[in-house]
Amino acid sequence: MKSVLWLTIGVVAGFVIAHQVNQTTEGRRFFANVDRKARDFTEAVSEGYHAREAELRDAR
Repeated sequence: MKSVLWLTIGVVAGFVIAHQVNQTTEGRRFFANVDRKARDFTEAVSEGYHAREAELRDAR
């Protein structure tokens, strides 16, 4: 139960800190960069999945 409390405190603190950082120009730029990289990664994984799925479908 104690670890759940610490986890909750950590998550709340993380959101508060992220909100404060996002108030600055450099913070917004940082989060935009993180968002772009996350989208690029997601797109690459999706493309790889669909390519592999097509390979397996063609191998039948």
